[in-house]
Amino acid sequence: MTPQDLKNIANLWFKAFNDQNLDELLSLYDESAQHFSPKLKVREPETNGLIKGKDALRSWWKDCFERLPGLKYQVNKLTADSEQVFMEYTRIVEGEEDMEIGEVLEIKDGKIVFSRVYHS
Repeated sequence: MTPQDLKNIANLWFKAFNDQNLDELLSLYDESAQHFSPKLKVREPETNGLIKGKDALRSWWKDCFERLPGLKYQVNKLTADSEQVFMEYTRIVEGEEDMEIGEVLEIKDGKIVFSRVYHS
């Protein structure tokens, strides 16, 4: 895949996330995809920040969308090569301070196989 293909997947990811369209978001992921996030470490310490598989992803984001119905991500920059895209974005939630986030999506055969979130 080209870097532009990966950026296109990232843009679909942002649209699905901002629309809180869980099915569309999950359609971008491989069945055995893994996701790492510091927020997972806090909310679900038993995971040590890592979840595996679409069922776990569905549960995590369903809870997120229910807790934070106004959550939006504003894209700042996308940088890609042929295997991954690095997304820089601002997390916006009413009543909370905006948070700058970096996230890497590793993509194989057109599907996200691993995502890692970084923030302060």
